[in-house]
Amino acid sequence: MTVHSVLDAFTAWECDRIVAAIADVPTNEAKLVGGNRNHIQRNANLVWMDDVGELSWVMTRLIEVVSHSNNQKFNFDLREFAESPQIATYDAANGAHFAWHSDIGLGRVAFKRKLTLVLQLSNPETYDGGDLEIRPSAQIELANRAQGAVSVFPSFALHQVTPIEWGIRRSLTVWAHGPAFR
Repeated sequence: MTVHSVLDAFTAWECDRIVAAIADVPTNEAKLVGGNRNHIQRNANLVWMDDVGELSWVMTRLIEVVSHSNNQKFNFDLREFAESPQIATYDAANGAHFAWHSDIGLGRVAFKRKLTLVLQLSNPETYDGGDLEIRPSAQIELANRAQGAVSVFPSFALHQVTPIEWGIRRSLTVWAHGPAFR
């Protein structure tokens, strides 16, 4: 298993449009699967895309990217998107990060997650640190930092967002669901 990268899935203008749409939406403190808070494990703020009315076009594009990536790389049995995409803000002023974890868990639908998609919303020149590192095997792969790039990987793969050292990084994450792995 490796990471499937789509470099120009969204334009810089589209990414800026997504960020502008959430500018006045109240954020929630990021939690772990199961609803627990643990700032040692994860420190970020979230907006759930379902709480933002003008972004339905984004989900249409995300579905296309996941479908293409799955057909090209994974061939998983995918059936639905049972969770709203989340837009995360990692701010250096708050020591934001997300330590090594996988996206499969015991939550209400987390056990059905098959593929994780992460869209890079920020221009990489606006922050330092905050790298998305993915370990689908023994080697760590670095997600592309280009604004508009998408990384798709199995939800069971370990991954992390390294601590932000300067600036703010924003990303959008969504999961494709299917029958539990056997």
